[in-house]
Amino acid sequence: MDNKVKSQEERGSWGSSFGFIMAAAGSAVGLGNLWKFPYLAGKNGGAVFVVVYLLIVVLVGFTMMLGEMIIGRKTQLDPYGAYKKLNKNWGFLGSIGILTAFLILSYYSVVGGWVIKYIISTLSGSIATDKAAYFSGFIGASVEPLIYHGIFMLLTVAIVFKGISAGIEKASKVMMPALFVMLIIVAVRSITLDGASAGLSYYLKPDFSKFNARVLVDALGQVFFSLSLGMGALITYGSYLKGDENLEKNALIIPGLDTAVALLAGFAVLPAVFAFGFEPGQGPGLMFITLPAVFEAMPLGTVFGVIFFVLVFFAALTSAISLLEVAVSYGIDQRKWSRNKAVTIFASLMFIIGIFASLSMGPMADFHIPLFNKGVFDTLDFFTSNILMPIGGFLMAIFIGYIWGVDEAVAEVRKSPGVSFKLEKFWTILIKYVVPVAIFIVLLSSLGLLDRFLGN
Repeated sequence: MDNKVKSQEERGSWGSSFGFIMAAAGSAVGLGNLWKFPYLAGKNGGAVFVVVYLLIVVLVGFTMMLGEMIIGRKTQLDPYGAYKKLNKNWGFLGSIGILTAFLILSYYSVVGGWVIKYIISTLSGSIATDKAAYFSGFIGASVEPLIYHGIFMLLTVAIVFKGISAGIEKASKVMMPALFVMLIIVAVRSITLDGASAGLSYYLKPDFSKFNARVLVDALGQVFFSLSLGMGALITYGSYLKGDENLEKNALIIPGLDTAVALLAGFAVLPAVFAFGFEPGQGPGLMFITLPAVFEAMPLGTVFGVIFFVLVFFAALTSAISLLEVAVSYGIDQRKWSRNKAVTIFASLMFIIGIFASLSMGPMADFHIPLFNKGVFDTLDFFTSNILMPIGGFLMAIFIGYIWGVDEAVAEVRKSPGVSFKLEKFWTILIKYVVPVAIFIVLLSSLGLLDRFLGN
């Protein structure tokens, strides 16, 4: 009994429903919302992509998020322990989620370090005229990116060390509202620029002649990755919930908040990019090359540039703490480690892997991992985003729909006092039939197996 109490103390629990929602939204809101959504909207016809994206959030995002929270709260365990408790042969699926989160944070921390660097560089006005050369010169350096990678990882560790209520919840309750406020400020500035109307029109007026299979697949993939599905984060966060929490309501609110950030990011980025004549579908360079040029050309650009990169930093950090917590919960539940020991061991390993990911942008650029024929950073990104996450999400839908059983999942939602689960039939159809097919399409697309049909 003493060990059980001690383990529960190490695990912790959410202090409030608002705290959980902010933390879960923080897990979902990340760099993907702030650069990838505007870039994909820019590449895929603007408003038509937005319409398709919103539809898929309702169908896939809500369904998957509720499924992960159900498994977490039902078992009160890390992803491995959760699946194993529900079916002793399915612990492997939790292991996939833990491995995914572990590997993602290893290179995500490197990018988080880039964001810290850009806050400082924007504030000091030291970004060179040639933005592309400045960016490639920085990420290709041997030492400086590693220092920022270390700073970002230490900040993540400092929050997770303090546990659920005093660490993750407290930090999320500050960072998420601040992120919204800063994003609204930048969005208002962007849409009031001279020449912003072309960007607004592109973003808000759907031209359905631009709809094609690529728009659908890109929107499907973005919803899946944006909501942090298939990596055990929502199972882990769900495991700290008390039994009276309304899971159905939370599964609607959290994707809603994540989508609001993505849509606001579109307002912050696309009108400004159009106003200054840049290319809206530029890819990852949009954040570190195009936007610094936009802010430089904008009145009070330094102020808005700093605000923008601080909000990006908050988005990255709230995602990072959820990724680290996935591994930490496994250490506490399965290895019986103290929280401090689990955080120290996993964060140290992630930092070491991140060193190689960072160096693969410069000194180790010629080293390719044989099976993938990519550098360390790109291999980690491809393996997690294109293989592990879709497989994890697909198998979770199969597990709930056909192995553990929808009836068991529904019973867990109804367990909360006063919850009637109004969307039960809708959710049941989606988790059994729609979501597995949708994620299977994401997986095929991620592996390049649909390129012939998508006109690539």
